[in-house]
Amino acid sequence: MLEGMRMVPDISVLMGIYNEKKKEQVEMAISSILNQSYSNFEFIICDDGSSEEFFLWLQEYCKTDERIHLLRNEKNEGLSKALNRCLKYAKGEYIARMDADDISLPERFEKQVMFLKTHPEYAFTGSAVSLIDEGGIWGERKPSERPQKTDFLWTSPFIHPSIMMKTSVLQNMNGYTTADYAERTEDYDLFMRLYAAGEKGYNLQEKLFLYREDRNAFAKRKYRYRINEAKVRYIGFGQLGIRKGSMKYIIKPLVVGVLPGFVLQKLHKRQFGEKEG
Repeated sequence: MLEGMRMVPDISVLMGIYNEKKKEQVEMAISSILNQSYSNFEFIICDDGSSEEFFLWLQEYCKTDERIHLLRNEKNEGLSKALNRCLKYAKGEYIARMDADDISLPERFEKQVMFLKTHPEYAFTGSAVSLIDEGGIWGERKPSERPQKTDFLWTSPFIHPSIMMKTSVLQNMNGYTTADYAERTEDYDLFMRLYAAGEKGYNLQEKLFLYREDRNAFAKRKYRYRINEAKVRYIGFGQLGIRKGSMKYIIKPLVVGVLPGFVLQKLHKRQFGEKEG
């Protein structure tokens, strides 16, 4: 290769960020991408209207690696718009998602690229994850290996920031929806649209990701986001052809939102394998 020519990246990593995140967590998230064993990637970060102080800190930090491309929204527009802006600049064959407070384990990209190259029938792949909070690892999620349409009834069978996807597929879907009703559920919407379009996803059963989730956050979710999820379910189930007889699943987030906190805690502990004590 001629000197001075830059290699076309295989992967475009997309991350939206807002200054509500702790700087230490942001540093760990970015470092976990820069330290991947598979190094041919570009890292596109969109600052979504953070404070001037936070943006200047982020700008300085991002100068540490030429693979990072930093964008900035003048005002906070939400994750979907931030990711769609990143997508416009993506040059890689694959899109990898990343959140600003999670951690990708070192072999994540290597194993996901290998899977997609050797299994062309799949448009995207996620992975199992360990759940972390300020106290460390407290549980795990291991989604279905080969999700079917009916798996969307209970919840999204994919963990959004663990996903790697063919760039052409995401572009064909026009990226993420920016509809108000899909706020905080844009990933659920996307995955159902992908399946409705005939695409398939796969979940590697190895834990390749540390997913930050406060073990009590599920009980603090604003009710308007639960209403949004019910709307996304209603529309998505219709697109998938599974709406008939699905009303109990459509209203599930609304019912969960009125359950007492101690009931939610028990359900959460049972579902995600929270460690005792």
